[in-house]
Amino acid sequence: MTQPIFEDVVNAIASDTNTPAETVSKMYAETWAEFSEGARIMDYMTVLVARRVRENLRGVARDRH
Repeated sequence: MTQPIFEDVVNAIASDTNTPAETVSKMYAETWAEFSEGARIMDYMTVLVARRVRENLRGVARDRH
């Protein structure tokens, strides 16, 4: 995972979901580790991880209401 892409994705998710970047960064790193374990093809990891983090954050926001 390259640093500029990681930061860009984290900042975009944080902005879109009104979530602190630190929280998104932690979730992204944890999800990346989970998804990359045993993965042979990494081409779409950024997209898949970002999607899962967004889904999880939307679920948290929905549960608060």
